[in-house]
Amino acid sequence: MDVGVGESSGMEPTGDRGPYQPRTAAMAEDDPVVRWLLQGDPAIRWQVLRDLVDATETEVATERARVEHEGWGARLLALRAPDGLWANGACFPGTAAFAMATARALAAGEPPPPFPSPDAEPAGAPPDGSGAEPGQPWTATYWVLRDLCQLGVPPDSPVLQETAHLVDRNCRWECDGLPFFAGEEDCCINAGTIAIGVYLGVDVDPVVQRLMADQMPDGGWNCWAETRPAPSSFASTLDVIDALLRWERHTGGSEEVGRARRNGEEYLLRRNLFRSLRTGEVVNPQWGSFSHPPRWRYDLLKAAEYFARRGQTPDSRLAEAIGRVRTKRQPDGRWLLENTHPGAVHFRFEEPDGTPSRWNTLRALRVLRWHDASADSGSAS
Repeated sequence: MDVGVGESSGMEPTGDRGPYQPRTAAMAEDDPVVRWLLQGDPAIRWQVLRDLVDATETEVATERARVEHEGWGARLLALRAPDGLWANGACFPGTAAFAMATARALAAGEPPPPFPSPDAEPAGAPPDGSGAEPGQPWTATYWVLRDLCQLGVPPDSPVLQETAHLVDRNCRWECDGLPFFAGEEDCCINAGTIAIGVYLGVDVDPVVQRLMADQMPDGGWNCWAETRPAPSSFASTLDVIDALLRWERHTGGSEEVGRARRNGEEYLLRRNLFRSLRTGEVVNPQWGSFSHPPRWRYDLLKAAEYFARRGQTPDSRLAEAIGRVRTKRQPDGRWLLENTHPGAVHFRFEEPDGTPSRWNTLRALRVLRWHDASADSGSAS
């Protein structure tokens, strides 16, 4: 497996203006909401400078470099074990020995061992009590790497390049014991693996090809399709097209992958991002609540952010979803944290639900800045 620095310096292209184009006029740094955003973590600040106020590349890079050494990024990096893993597992805590035993058993033609019980090995739950929450634990290697990519720790930093080599060498999936960057059977996990690999400069082309084979006739994907008949899923489809877009921009892409991604986009657009194609009804009212981190789950802000990052003139079928993002803006110009997904975490980026969220405010503002540029252009014409 080739491991090296990626062509770009982040999960999105990082040119002068960033990935969200076209864009309306930059916000002023003395805007009250911008001032509040810039009082946050370095991971927030560098993205505000790039995506909202159009700071210089030098200013953005200087602020971004701080993510490795200060705040949330530094805290997560300090929790990495010497072998490159977090919480001693790929997707679930305390599963490293099980994954290795599974790999050895399958290589020898023997049945894999039983999955360890949650109490078989301590997961190193944080002392603040967050580890007591029910639900999917978010403390293992895969989830932390996804967080670090979103925070924007520079991928060419020595610590992330060392992490990439260690994970490549030491981390295996609980499913079939495959090496981390080879992916596994779940298309949502594979989508995240591609995003991580692209960020770190790792060759994940075989995982891309696996996702291509997993696409369903209606253009979407579903991570349950391996185990039971199921229609395509909004959540799975969004994660996959996001990963394919990142891979295309990193490698130059291919006609086949581009076509598959566009078909996945069409799956969501035909449903206006949240409505049943058959009945026109809202599929899940919770999709109107914006969580962060969204993890593998789906909501309208996460979906709208994908189309903003993709760029191009907004499709008219996005209008209703964008309108719902807009209406969630509070009178003070901020968006709230909502619907935090339960599960153990090393620490929370923001809390509690119902309070102003810098993450959701940043994300919503850059979506609207991209979307409204088209309307402004039309008015000017």
